[in-house]
Amino acid sequence: MTAAAIDRPKTPWGTVVMLGALSGFAPLSLDLYLPSLPMIGRALHAPAGQTQTTVAAFIFGMAVGQLFYGPASDRLGRRPPVIAGVVIFVAASVLCAMATDIRVLIAARFVQALGGCAGAVVARAIVRDRFGPAETARMLSLMMLIMGVAPILAPMLGGYLITLWGWRSCFWVLTAFGVVMGMVALLRLPESRSAETLARASAENPLQAYLVLLRHRRVLGYALCSALNGLILFTYISAAPGLIIGQYGISPAHFGWVFGLNASALIGASQLNRRLLRRMSADQVLLRATAAATVLGALLALAAMTGFGGPWTFLPLLFALLGSFGFMQGNAMAGALNADPMRSGAISSLLGAASFIMGALGATLAGVLEDGTPRPMALIIFAAGAGSAVVLRALAPPVRAQA
Repeated sequence: MTAAAIDRPKTPWGTVVMLGALSGFAPLSLDLYLPSLPMIGRALHAPAGQTQTTVAAFIFGMAVGQLFYGPASDRLGRRPPVIAGVVIFVAASVLCAMATDIRVLIAARFVQALGGCAGAVVARAIVRDRFGPAETARMLSLMMLIMGVAPILAPMLGGYLITLWGWRSCFWVLTAFGVVMGMVALLRLPESRSAETLARASAENPLQAYLVLLRHRRVLGYALCSALNGLILFTYISAAPGLIIGQYGISPAHFGWVFGLNASALIGASQLNRRLLRRMSADQVLLRATAAATVLGALLALAAMTGFGGPWTFLPLLFALLGSFGFMQGNAMAGALNADPMRSGAISSLLGAASFIMGALGATLAGVLEDGTPRPMALIIFAAGAGSAVVLRALAPPVRAQA
């Protein structure tokens, strides 16, 4: 087999769709029920702060859960953690749908996230199991095309569901999604963990693996870059309803369209990223993307501080900045996975957990600093984008592309 054939095999669309769907638990679980938050508050007699906590609980659960599934998949194989995670997700989704108290819903959302994060962690490890260093970044970008459908369609679907059947229907849909993906994992998910990965995992406990990775300069650089970009994304997600509906007066009925349009920027960029990777290395694309995000973040902060152009300036800049995310997450993950392929599960967990931890921080900061203007969100986004560019250049500068 030639080097070119190894570098660019025929795209296995069935695998791409399956792994993309397994990665879709988090965006679907977050975005489907966003339009129902006011209705949940009224139904469960909870103030807005408590209903918003259901979002934070899910993000925190995603951060915690990811730390376990990656090392488990290195040691036990890829299939068992996915199946166990789906079972937990389905049980917690049923509990969410039947909750009669906001505290029960908050706890159930946390557990739901603990199960839902398994699919994304293991899917990324499977990609590195099956593909070479250069192809890994392209496959991760292609997966974003599949999982990116959730942020576009989920808020709109959620709006229709709560109109027809109430807020509980969102969680019954998530239950059905979990059941379907569980059957897919049982029947179609292949085992891809290598003997070398098993040997490495058997020789060290998860804590030792994480300590090794945190001492690895390039892995740490990619992890911090990914985490700071996660902060950008989750700051936007948490602040989006207040910004789009509350500050710019766009109706709740049209919120899903604006939210979906911004999600399409991320998807479009991830597919453009696949084409760029035919001519450039993932590191080179990542370097340019972080620079662009820093500039866009500065312009966004300037627009927010001055109020120039109102939403007609701020929202297009936000659209462009969210698009830059599509050039970053897949390439940062690929760079980290390629830095130590024998610990791919642990790396997938580390980067995923770091993104959600920073995302929870961003969502919290946006809420604490909320002042009825776009300024807090814009300043947080600018600081995170600039920080991402700095740590990448300091810890993981570009290296020669590998086949």
